[in-house]
Amino acid sequence: MLGFLKKLLSIFKNMHFQSLLGNAVMAGFGMITLAILYRGLSVNDLGVYIFFLAAIGLIDTLRAGFLTITFVKFYSGTEKERAEVVAGSSWVIGLSITLLLVLLNIPAFFIADHVSNEGLAVFLRYFSLISVITLPSFMANCVVQADKRFDRLLWLRIMTQGSFTLIVFILALLGKLSLNSVLAGYCFSFLFSGVLVLFLKWTMIRSVVHADRPTVLELFHFGKYSMGTNIGSNLFGVTNTFIINFFIGPAALAMYNLGGKLIQLIEIPLSSFAASGMPILSLHYNRNEKEEMMYTLKKLIGMITIALVPIVVFALIFAEPIISLIAGKEYVNNQAPNLFRMFMVIALLYPADRFFALALDVIHQPKVNFYKIIVMLIVNVVTVFIGMSIYHSIYTIAIASVFPTLIAIIMTYYPLYRYAKFSFWGIFVIGYKEIVVFLKQVNRTFLTRG
Repeated sequence: MLGFLKKLLSIFKNMHFQSLLGNAVMAGFGMITLAILYRGLSVNDLGVYIFFLAAIGLIDTLRAGFLTITFVKFYSGTEKERAEVVAGSSWVIGLSITLLLVLLNIPAFFIADHVSNEGLAVFLRYFSLISVITLPSFMANCVVQADKRFDRLLWLRIMTQGSFTLIVFILALLGKLSLNSVLAGYCFSFLFSGVLVLFLKWTMIRSVVHADRPTVLELFHFGKYSMGTNIGSNLFGVTNTFIINFFIGPAALAMYNLGGKLIQLIEIPLSSFAASGMPILSLHYNRNEKEEMMYTLKKLIGMITIALVPIVVFALIFAEPIISLIAGKEYVNNQAPNLFRMFMVIALLYPADRFFALALDVIHQPKVNFYKIIVMLIVNVVTVFIGMSIYHSIYTIAIASVFPTLIAIIMTYYPLYRYAKFSFWGIFVIGYKEIVVFLKQVNRTFLTRG
């Protein structure tokens, strides 16, 4: 029994498992919150909330694009002195972006009084406030990810998403659930986690005194391309949100958002391994270990894609019960289940897309990702409008997302092929072999005596 507990403890200490657990916990809280909101808010308020989050997400990618990948890349595997310079310089960039948003929010606040769209008006009033409140948690997220402290990342996510879910639950229990109360709870949850991470010293805010101009400029010039990539990626969701809202209606937006949110069944393992895999890829690259870096890349893509297949099959079979569980029976007899099925099948392309993009950032080719996103965005908009002109349905928008994803994989594969020649289909051979090895290790660890 003691041996079994030691083996179990060793799994909990594994950074990939901790990252996966962190994303699973966050997704779990997110699903509970989603279930409460879909049952407690009106369709109109729900549409306003979805629009607000999409717009805030677009603004947040300005900061995340500059710093998340950039911080991990330049911080991982460095000496303590260099790490403090990178962290301090990142804080300078983060504070500068936040100050810029505050200045922009001054005229935007007064413009909001003349805007008829409720979601846009709320966004124009408060986007800089949310940027200020979320900055400590955001920087802590960068630090713990680069340090590979995914145990802390788990607690950070519990602080933010967990507290928000608790607030929404209490509001629903007291019959006080409304758009304004949900938005206030959203702000409070990030304020709460921000104060905690500052108290726990997870943000490295004191390293700001070690910032220097050359490092700030180095991070800035690298980050401007990854920022473009992040903003472009986020624009897919925002563009589709706008098209659905104005051409089909808010009810359709609620259904589309429901299917998109449930894609977290795929995003959980994908985001987890991307977060834990990025420092490893950067470490190999910084040590000039090309073969090790490429093998890690192929192993991650292959294993994750193959592992996702049974999840997709499960979703295809049980789409209706899943939708009913999350949003209620009224969403079962409409497009939501089929949208969910379509999103899940398309998501099998995501591991190659995500990790090829990460690898290009690691080998100092963020420009390719930037141009790729521009092409993807154009293709997405064109295919959506062509499809909508032929078949005026929400399904058209879901189907259209296949084309930019395929183009993204093609555009990122060839630069990586020039860097280190490899077969695309060979990725899945390696993935299969690694899964077999992993299952044998699990068998030896838990199913054999000793």
